[in-house]
Amino acid sequence: MADNPLIHLHDFGQSVWIDDLRRDMITTGELQRLIEAEGVRGLTSNPAIFEKAIVGSAAYDEQIRAARGQSVDAVYENLVVKDIQDAADLFRPLYESSEGADGYVSLEVSPYLARDTEGTIREAHHLWERVGRPNLMIKVPGTAEGIPAIEALIAAGINVNVTLLFARAAYAEAAEAYLRGLERHAGPLERIASVASFFLSRIDTAVDDLLQVQLDAADAVQGERLKSLQGRVAIANAKLAYRQFQQIFESERFAALAARGAKPQRLLWASTGTKNPDYRDVRYVEELVGPATVNTMPPATLKACADHCELRPSLEAGLADAERTLAELAAVGIDLDKVTADLLADGLAKFTAPFDKLLASLRAKTEAVVAG
Repeated sequence: MADNPLIHLHDFGQSVWIDDLRRDMITTGELQRLIEAEGVRGLTSNPAIFEKAIVGSAAYDEQIRAARGQSVDAVYENLVVKDIQDAADLFRPLYESSEGADGYVSLEVSPYLARDTEGTIREAHHLWERVGRPNLMIKVPGTAEGIPAIEALIAAGINVNVTLLFARAAYAEAAEAYLRGLERHAGPLERIASVASFFLSRIDTAVDDLLQVQLDAADAVQGERLKSLQGRVAIANAKLAYRQFQQIFESERFAALAARGAKPQRLLWASTGTKNPDYRDVRYVEELVGPATVNTMPPATLKACADHCELRPSLEAGLADAERTLAELAAVGIDLDKVTADLLADGLAKFTAPFDKLLASLRAKTEAVVAG
C-alpha cells in the first residue's frame, strides 16, 4: 500500500480526490475502499456525472418509485442529496481527523444559474441546509456572476468549490472573492473551506486544435515551432496560476485571516484525464505535484496513477519555461484569453446539456418505473 503513488502524493502535500459518484460506489463499499486503500481524500460531482449514474442504473428505481407524484426536479434533488449525504458520511472521519483540511464532497448548483448571482446564492443556501453536512462543498462556476455569490457564501460560512476556472485572471478573482468572504465572516474561520478548480486537458485540446490549423499550412521551420507548443500550454498555465496562489496566500492580508484560523483556498487540478492518446495518461498528475493542492481524477486516471505515476515535486519547477511557452503561444497568434473565455462558455454548455438530458430521461424513467 505504501508504494501506491496515490497515497504517496499526500507526502508532497497534494490531496487526491475522485471525480465520480454513483450510488453503487457507496452500496458496494467501493468508495470506502478508495478512501482506505487508495488514499482518496475527497470527491467531486457534476450534472454530467449524475446524468450517467441515474439514467444508466437501476440503483435509483426504488427511490424513484417511492417519489410518485413529485415533480421531476424534486425527484432529482432527492436522489442527488441522498448520494451526497451518504458519500459525505463516509468521508466524515477523514474530515474530522484532518481538522477540516480534507474529506469534502462537492455538489453543484443548477447549471441554469451560472449567470444568476442571487439565484446561485439562494440555491446554495438551500442545498447546504438540505444536505446538512459540514464537509459539503457547493460548486459555483467562476463566471462574472458567480464571483459575488462566492464571496457571499463564504461570508455565510458555506464551503465553496469554485469551478470552471480556465484563465489565471478568473482564478485571481475567485481567490479575491474568497478573501473578501472571509473578511466579512464574523465568526471563527477554522472550518470554512474552499478550492479553486483550475481546468487542464480541455485547454490543451483547444490550443492543439488551433495549432494544427496553422501546422497544416506551415513550412518545416514554422512547423517545428508550432509542434513545440503542443500539449504544453495547460501545464504552463497551471504553474503560473500556482505562483499567483503563493503570492496571494503568503501575503500580509491573508496572514491576518490565518491568525483567525483561515485556511488557504487550495488550487484543485480538474479535467485531469488525458484526452490525446499521444500524451502520457497521467501527465496532468505528474507535472503538477506540489503542496497545498488537490488533484481530482476521473476513475481511469486514478487507476492509471495508482499503477504507474512517477512522482516528483514538479509544480514549482520550470516557471521560466512556462512563461516562455505562453509568450511563444502569443507570438504565433493564439490568444489564450479568447481560448479560455470560449472554454468557459463551452463548459457551461457541457453541464447544461446533460442536465437537460437528465431531467428528460428522469421524467421518462419515473413514468416507466411507476407504471412497472
